Amino acid sequence: MKILLAVDGSACSDAAVNEVAARPWPEGSEVKIISVIELPFTPTEETRSLPGSDYSGMERAGREQAQTAINRAAERLRDRDGEPLTITAESVIGRAEDSILDAAEEWGADLIVLGSHGYRGFKRFLLGSVALAVATYAKCSAEIVRNRVADNDGRAA
Repeated sequence: MKILLAVDGSACSDAAVNEVAARPWPEGSEVKIISVIELPFTPTEETRSLPGSDYSGMERAGREQAQTAINRAAERLRDRDGEPLTITAESVIGRAEDSILDAAEEWGADLIVLGSHGYRGFKRFLLGSVALAVATYAKCSAEIVRNRVADNDGRAA
């Protein structure tokens, strides 16, 4: 089985990693960890004229964050009980939903696993929903994992 695991270092992403780590997968299963670096703008001729440190600094920070998320996920998957998984990883620059869907199709994933931030209302409108886009447009199965944290009343959210 080929599992594409999308991570971003958030608690929601950690919940998805833990879900993959907790399951018994068939022998020979592979996990490809992907972390997408979303930069605030796509460089064009005009924006390339900005001082090099501005754009390259944002890209460097994004790559570091992505690598940290990938390393944590890979370590958790290696420490799991059960049949060992073949683990590969990559970070890519782009829109998260497009990059995840493209990677899954190119790699031939059987399952995409990712966390959901659970934004509602205006935040969802502003930030979009990667999980919704992946669940809607994936050409393979997709699992959206929710991070069950307690709200102010002590109930699971």
